[in-house]
Amino acid sequence: MCGITGIWRLDGQLVDRETLVSMRNQLSHRGPDDSGVYLDSNLGLGHTRLSIIDLSSSGHQPMGNENEDL
Repeated sequence: MCGITGIWRLDGQLVDRETLVSMRNQLSHRGPDDSGVYLDSNLGLGHTRLSIIDLSSSGHQPMGNENEDL
């Protein structure tokens, strides 16, 4: 299994990165092998990945942007 979470601020305010990372981390049991965060002003997405078939780093999800180490 994998996990995905997100925040879409309809009021135009910026998404708080720490809140998004906290939400993503709550899903770590669904995919402890990889994770990422995507932020674009009022939209934020987070994901976790469970490696079942492709255990290599080439199976990394395409979602991500700078400073993913949170």
